[in-house]
Amino acid sequence: MSADHLRQLRSGAEQLGIDLSAEQSDQLLAYLGLLQKWNKAYNLTAVRDPDEMVSRHLLDSLSVMPFVQGDRCLDVGSGGGMPGVILAIMAPQRALTLLDSNGKKTRFLTQVRVELGLDNLAVVHDRVEAHQPEQPYDVIVSRAFSSLEDFTRLTRHLGTDDTSWLAMKGLYPQEELNALPVDFRVAESAQLSVPGCQGTRHLLILRRVTAADNG
Repeated sequence: MSADHLRQLRSGAEQLGIDLSAEQSDQLLAYLGLLQKWNKAYNLTAVRDPDEMVSRHLLDSLSVMPFVQGDRCLDVGSGGGMPGVILAIMAPQRALTLLDSNGKKTRFLTQVRVELGLDNLAVVHDRVEAHQPEQPYDVIVSRAFSSLEDFTRLTRHLGTDDTSWLAMKGLYPQEELNALPVDFRVAESAQLSVPGCQGTRHLLILRRVTAADNG
């Protein structure tokens, strides 16, 4: 990746209010370099232009950073590693699990973990409904994984009443929200402005409905 990409990354992060260290910048661009290299054989992303990759993958993932709270985070249907790899780079104290049922994608993610030395990152090759972690997750995040209904239904066994489910979406998904299971509610929604990205981005933060919610 070039000096222009570094400038694009640092400028975009600054606009998002995120301070990148030199090491984090290097790791993020090294990750994009691996994504480009492996994409030729593994078809990990439809985005092939490096400039577009900085905005649509790195900056888009960084935009949700302020909303991720907790020590244990699961990226469901991680695919090429967005946003899980980016979150792992930015918060080495947080344990990130990247889950995908596609063996090619988990092989790529394992290579990323090794080459970037991300000791806080675990890669799991499994279907989400079969995943049985030792303890529940604090945060479960998805980026274009599925509908909100499927996202919550397939992952409900992985969280508790204290877990936050973060769904990264384009347009505000009103129809999907209408089909949300009755035991989930929208705790917060945010419209995200991602530098260099055309179109609307939204983040939906979902929580379990508890007795306190019902008064």
